[in-house]
Amino acid sequence: MMEKVKKTGRGRNIAVIVLAAVIVLAVGALAFAGNYLFRFALDPQAGGMLSAEDLDNLELEGKYAWFAGQAGDRWLTSHDGLKLHALYLPHEGSHQYAVVCHGYGSIPQYEGGVAAKFYEMGYSVLAPAARAHERSEGRYAGMGWPERRDIVAWVDAIVEQDPQAEVVLFGVSMGGATVMMTAGEDDLSPNVKCVIEDCGYSSVWDEFAGQLEEMFGLPTFPVLDAASLVTQIRAGYGFKEASAADQVAKTSLPILFIHGEEDDFVPYWMLDVVYDACASADKERLSVPGAGHGEAAKEDPELYWATVEAFLDKYIN
Repeated sequence: MMEKVKKTGRGRNIAVIVLAAVIVLAVGALAFAGNYLFRFALDPQAGGMLSAEDLDNLELEGKYAWFAGQAGDRWLTSHDGLKLHALYLPHEGSHQYAVVCHGYGSIPQYEGGVAAKFYEMGYSVLAPAARAHERSEGRYAGMGWPERRDIVAWVDAIVEQDPQAEVVLFGVSMGGATVMMTAGEDDLSPNVKCVIEDCGYSSVWDEFAGQLEEMFGLPTFPVLDAASLVTQIRAGYGFKEASAADQVAKTSLPILFIHGEEDDFVPYWMLDVVYDACASADKERLSVPGAGHGEAAKEDPELYWATVEAFLDKYIN
C-alpha cells in the first residue's frame, strides 16, 4: 500500500513538472513570436527603412528631385524630446498650408508629386518625417499614434509663424492614418480647416491582423496580443489603442476619405469602418475602381485631384 502511494505521488510530481515545462516553453515561444513581430514591423534596425547612408546616396528624379531641391529644412523637438525633421516649401504671400504625411517606410521627398499639386494650387507645403523615418529621431515606428501629437506641434509651429494660416492635413497609407488620428485631438489648432486621408487603416490592430494572416498564416490570438504588449512596453502604445476609427469619431472637422477598390494591403473594407465612425457632418468619400494600395491618384489622376480641389474649395478660402 505504501509503495502504491509513493508511486502515485511521484507520478503527480512528474506531471506537474511536465506541465510547468510546457507552460514555460509556450510562454517563451509566445514571447519570441511577439518580439519577432514587433521588430519585423516597427524596428528600423531590423530593416525596411532607409538608413542615413541610403539618404546621403539617394538619387531623386522628376518631382521628387524638384521638391527636395526647392524645399528647406525645418526642425521640431517633440513633447518627449525627439528631434524631428520636415521639408518646407513656402508659397510666397499664401496663408494656405498643406501638411503632407508620408507612408510607412517612406520619406518626405517621395511626396514630391503631392507637394507639386498643392504648390500649384497656391499652398505652402510642410512634409514631416515620421518618427524613426528619414532624419527624424525615434527608436521605433509609431504607425501614426505618437505622430498625431507631432502633427499637432507642427501645426502650432505654422500658426505661430502665420496666425492667419488655413491648414489642410493630407496623408497616404500610414500618413492617412496619422492625419485621422490627429483629427481627434482636443488641442488641434482651429486653423486646421479640413483633412484628406488616402487609404489609411482603421487601426494598427486591424492592419497587423490582416498582415499576420496574409504573410504568416497566423491567427491574431495570441501572437498579435503578445506583439501589442511588447509594443506597449517598448514603444509606449498598444495596437488597439492606436485607432484612426476611434479618433475620427471625436472630430467635427470635414474629412475626405479616399481608397482604391483593389487595395489588398490596407483592405478596401477599412474605408467603410473609418467613414462610418466619423462624427463629422461634413464627410465625403471617394472610391477609385482598379486602384491598388496608394495608387488612387495614379489610377485616375483627373478624378482624384478634381475631387480633392472641390473639397478644399469648400473649406479653405
